[in-house]
Amino acid sequence: MYFLEPNDSFPDVSLADEDGLLAFGGELTAGRLLDAYQKGIFPWFEDDQPVLWWSPNPRFVLYPPELKVSKSMKQFMRNCNLEITVNKDFRAVITECALAKREGQAGTWITNDMIEAYVELHEMGYAKSVEVYHDNKLVGGLYGIDLGNGVFCGESMFTKQSNASKAAFITFIQNTNYKLIDCQVYTNHLESLGAKEISRALFLSYL
Repeated sequence: MYFLEPNDSFPDVSLADEDGLLAFGGELTAGRLLDAYQKGIFPWFEDDQPVLWWSPNPRFVLYPPELKVSKSMKQFMRNCNLEITVNKDFRAVITECALAKREGQAGTWITNDMIEAYVELHEMGYAKSVEVYHDNKLVGGLYGIDLGNGVFCGESMFTKQSNASKAAFITFIQNTNYKLIDCQVYTNHLESLGAKEISRALFLSYL
């Protein structure tokens, strides 16, 4: 694992350990984050840790044509009274993601510095949010990075109402033309939606 000074470049991702941990340290800026995503690297740490940078092998991804939507979810989306928007309130979405309690995590990697860096990326056109409203209240959403090459790097999602974030994810994928959704690391939830593991080398070839 490599220590990054503020102006250091990332080491080659092949130097990551078996868990995918590549480096720690470095400044949390929009430029640093964009450079990381373009190289297949992402930040993930808790608020009592230094900034940790990861590039796992294998990589967990979703090919949009392989998206799986259950019959019950299709019925829910036909009958629910939800409004789903894109880029309506990025700051609200990332803030809710930071506040969301997650099983197995004592804190959040979405610190105030991270929020400001991602908001800057949003203003630059790289970061996108999806919002879910019910009765004009924000009840779910997600955000991530659009690299402009057909790859969307999903970062985090939250839900305050059953199926809200899942509806956001499905609707977003069904109404965009991405060739690959980067889900980063394995989760049962995303596997149920069709995500699967591919080699890091194959993932990097899409970038």
